[in-house]
Amino acid sequence: MKIVDISEFYSPTGGGVRHYVDQKFKAAARHGLALTVIAPGTENRTEHRDGGKLIWIETPQLPFDPNYRMFWGAKEVFRVIDAEKPDILEGSSPWRGGWLAAKWPGKAVKMLFMHADPVAVYPQTLLTGKLSPAAIDKLFGWYWAYLRRLNARFDGCVVAGSWLAKRFAQYGLRNLHVAPFGVETSWFQPGLRDEALRREMLAQCGLGPDAALVLNIGRHHPEKRVHTLIDVMHQAQEGRPIGFYVVGDGFIHGSIKAKAEGVPHVHLAGWLKDRDTVARTLASADVLLHGSSAETYGFAVAEALCCGTPVVVPNTGGAADLAAPAYAETYIPGNAEDGARALLKLLSRDRVQLSKAAADAAAHRIGDLDSHFDKLFSLFDQALERKAARNTVRTREPVICEDAYVSPEGL
Repeated sequence: MKIVDISEFYSPTGGGVRHYVDQKFKAAARHGLALTVIAPGTENRTEHRDGGKLIWIETPQLPFDPNYRMFWGAKEVFRVIDAEKPDILEGSSPWRGGWLAAKWPGKAVKMLFMHADPVAVYPQTLLTGKLSPAAIDKLFGWYWAYLRRLNARFDGCVVAGSWLAKRFAQYGLRNLHVAPFGVETSWFQPGLRDEALRREMLAQCGLGPDAALVLNIGRHHPEKRVHTLIDVMHQAQEGRPIGFYVVGDGFIHGSIKAKAEGVPHVHLAGWLKDRDTVARTLASADVLLHGSSAETYGFAVAEALCCGTPVVVPNTGGAADLAAPAYAETYIPGNAEDGARALLKLLSRDRVQLSKAAADAAAHRIGDLDSHFDKLFSLFDQALERKAARNTVRTREPVICEDAYVSPEGL
């Protein structure tokens, strides 16, 4: 099977997408598949990888984030797809890359992978506190109509969780398939907790070892709501000494830095690129505080649970889907007062019991990335088989797949 993935947000200086695609190449090699990833870059060039190749196409830079670029004309992208002759053409975003995949006139099976919930990422992040989530969804009905038109041009649409499939089905997307994400569970373990590292992190926050250590990891992007988390910390610090150790960077880092300067005991650590250091940092924190309610999965939350670190997360989205009362507290997205309440409540609970519950839940609920790619490639195989069956029988009747989520209205 030959797969071509139009990966609009792959960047050499990126975070989650870059790591995901790099792991996808390794999985393709393990499965004996050929994977070509088309990415926007500074020049036209090809990198050969185990499992395939990465083809960069010269494209303009995004004006609001210098880490990323965007596809523009279709001609060069179509030329590359034609030359690669894919069995599966994957569009990995609902934006320009997705439309290029949808409009390519070839005969490959086309699969859309919704790595994000755009209405949650942008409108619900910016309008929190002004309108209810339901009202925001209704206000952006025109965007749901856009997604339905895009979705209709693909043979299937992949999402990372059943909860997200239900949300998308509610707004009319069809032929939805679930391939749950996972993390590198071999890297993230409770045994990595390091008291010396914990003391060092608290010292960087200007506190001693008797204080609580709260961690945040993620891109500095509006959807991560790091500004709100700093407000959460400011309010929670009235109840007890707490250090806030923030790992990450991004195009709004400057405003986050300015915000942090007005709150005591906040340390901005930048990116930790070494996976072992990230794992030890997660395991050594007392709690992970997460701000985004727009996660489709919540990698940082999943990694924290694998490390036995309890979490405080918004009560909606992929992070909430990973949470449970035994090891987590939830709060209203974007609400600093409610976030401080949830954080102080978790910090008042027994850390040993919370850690055991988190690790136990992770062992049962969180798979590794290999299992995700096993499922994804299996879905691609099934899509090819369905196409072959349709070509053989020459029927126009719809095929309902056992592993697909179809809304009740569609049955």
